[in-house]
Amino acid sequence: MARSLDGLVLSPVADQAPGQVGTRTRFTYHERDGRIWAEYAGGDVVRGHLVGTRHADVLDFRYVQLKQDGTTSCGHCVSTVTDLPDGRVRLDETWEWESQEGRGTSVVEELAS
Repeated sequence: MARSLDGLVLSPVADQAPGQVGTRTRFTYHERDGRIWAEYAGGDVVRGHLVGTRHADVLDFRYVQLKQDGTTSCGHCVSTVTDLPDGRVRLDETWEWESQEGRGTSVVEELAS
């Protein structure tokens, strides 16, 4: 199993569509007893939260966010956690909006110290 996400700061490696998370978005993760949660902000996102579970190296969570234009949106994501050769953590994500149309994949990696 990849190491704990607790206290790690991660960021997408590429921008998504406007109004979504992007390379300027920072996620601060927390993990305890199979539960995960994070706060995030940056780019088009003013504030976001996610909450869910971790089973081995698979995260399953829901997210909600407030965007710069004042709208809110929410969705569901399943991520696979892997350790990179340089010791950082990577999340390979498959996500789907629940409040609007759209789905996709993304990659989020721990920021280098």
